Amino acid sequence: MLDTRYTNDLGKPPEAASKIKSSAFKSWADRTAALAPGLIAASLIAVLAGGLRAFPLLSVISPMMLAMLIGMTLNNVASQPSWMKGGALFCQRRLLRLAIVLLGLQLTFAEVVTLGAMGVVILAAALACTFIFTVHAARFLRVEEKLAKLIAAGTSVCGASAVVAANAVVGGKEEDVTYAVACVTIFGTIAMFLFPFLPALLHLDAREFGLWTGSSVHEVAQVVAASFQQGQVAGEMGTIAKLSRVMMLAPLVLAMDLLSRRDAGSGADQEPAEGSTRAPAVPWFVLGFIAATFINSIITIPVGMKSNLMWLTTFLLTVALGAMGMHTDLAKLRRRGFRPALLGALASLFIGVFSLLCIKLLY
Repeated sequence: MLDTRYTNDLGKPPEAASKIKSSAFKSWADRTAALAPGLIAASLIAVLAGGLRAFPLLSVISPMMLAMLIGMTLNNVASQPSWMKGGALFCQRRLLRLAIVLLGLQLTFAEVVTLGAMGVVILAAALACTFIFTVHAARFLRVEEKLAKLIAAGTSVCGASAVVAANAVVGGKEEDVTYAVACVTIFGTIAMFLFPFLPALLHLDAREFGLWTGSSVHEVAQVVAASFQQGQVAGEMGTIAKLSRVMMLAPLVLAMDLLSRRDAGSGADQEPAEGSTRAPAVPWFVLGFIAATFINSIITIPVGMKSNLMWLTTFLLTVALGAMGMHTDLAKLRRRGFRPALLGALASLFIGVFSLLCIKLLY
């Protein structure tokens, strides 16, 4: 009989319990050692991208885009070592989803109310119609469906953040994400410089211009830069409209997930393969995003803490896209040709014109 006086809470003798703890610690240490090189490399790329924005010509470019360009350059000049891949994949998946959850802390449901019902309708209509237009135009241009959906998500919602969030359900390759991020960054930057010259020509007042900028320019930083060129009222309106548009990321990703499941289910009636695991019906990071927005709506987060959380969110997204660049082969991008870029241009033009018409007719 085993003397229970010498057993621990696991029901094992002290020697066996010690082996279990030692084995668990060794497994954790091995896992950490495997992730560390890629994680450190991607973090250093993010720091470098942030530093480069101190230069005037680069200050208008998103740090996420700079990090991706740095990662791509490093990977194509000197191929990524195999011992870095585990950490880089961790950044692309886990850290990326955490960053999207934290993105919800920048939004409140009360901000949406200030737009008015018609403002929200315009944002939702521009998002939905742009997404549908882009996916259908992609068929005409013969652009691959997964890449088209990523370009559609980035153009209709919030640029690079939407691309990487949508890819969690689309399942595109690293090259798809890179191409889509490049498209929305380039055309969003063009819009950022062009829009401030247009309000007088288009007879837009400050609120209308802010709403137009927030509903059609891609990145949050690009919206802020463009809308505040027309004063405080336009800048505040543009920022609120843009953040409200970001809030629509969650329902868009959910809708994409449901549609992809419906299409997959209608393809065949066979049972899933033995041992296969069905993905959760709702991606956890989408639920986290909604929960974070709810928390920010009912609790007043101190200004200093909120500023730090915004910095952390941007940094994690930058790390994730730097890691994604480390997996990107430029030769594969070149083989995609000009058609996806043309699709991105048409999508950006569509959302600009469509939202402008809606504002003129309805707002």
